[in-house]
Amino acid sequence: MMRTVLILAMAAATVVLEACGPGGPARVTGGVVEVVAAESFWGSIAAQVGGAHAHVASVISNPDTDPHAYEPVPEDARRIARAEYVVINGAGYDPWAQRLVDADGAGGPTTLSVAALAGRGEGDNPHMWYSPGIVRKVAARIGADLARIDPNDAAYFAQRSRDFTTTALARYDELRSEIRSRYANTAVGATENIAVDLAADLGLRLVTPPAYMKAIAEGDDPTPQDKATVDAQVSGRQIRVLLYNRQNATPDIQALVGEAGAAGIPVVPITETLTPAGATFQDWQAGQLQALEQALQRAAA
Repeated sequence: MMRTVLILAMAAATVVLEACGPGGPARVTGGVVEVVAAESFWGSIAAQVGGAHAHVASVISNPDTDPHAYEPVPEDARRIARAEYVVINGAGYDPWAQRLVDADGAGGPTTLSVAALAGRGEGDNPHMWYSPGIVRKVAARIGADLARIDPNDAAYFAQRSRDFTTTALARYDELRSEIRSRYANTAVGATENIAVDLAADLGLRLVTPPAYMKAIAEGDDPTPQDKATVDAQVSGRQIRVLLYNRQNATPDIQALVGEAGAAGIPVVPITETLTPAGATFQDWQAGQLQALEQALQRAAA
């Protein structure tokens, strides 16, 4: 009897060791994966792909929070330490998130850096959730990563990933196609580089100096020459629509928005985080695309 108990105990210990792995968190097999996203736009996608087999928490979810200036709190570190899967933006956008992941050492969670997936690094445009191509890559990678963490539910994650890209993004794709077919090559302006990837996808001609947009996004002062160019584009009605980041409306940007309105140029606000906070990624993006399409329509009229 004692020998039988000893064998069973050793077998149970072996199962526990195999489940945990060398220095890593327990591997999920047919349960719920604990996921942390640094930002709510990636968190929304992760939640939709993970479905009932993932619990997703987003660190930055308040629309009034400036992600560029975010300072993590102890609870953020605890969330990431407990997570089995972490999604960060990268490209210098959320360096605090990578530091918290690195603090866990080799036994930390599986991590997806969107920048690494997209081939971008420090100094590149970090606003990758405005690139439809990158969004699709992220959804596919999240599905594949969750399947590796929880192999018993691999088919479930694969189906959820397909549903997201084909069904959930249907209206988003429809609006993009409409804008591209009707307003391609229309000259538009933007207060910062948050809109660069989207404008390229839509076929719009973004004429704002790139250095100006990058400076505003990073909280720096644009050069006098770039500022004069942007002012002239507005006052001379060289752009049909102005896109601006409502979450980074400095006094200078507010003045530019006012000038655009006075010149009869439609202004379309866009945001860096889900607005409202409880919106899905696709509803948030589709709402902004619809506002842009209406602004382009007014400008064309």
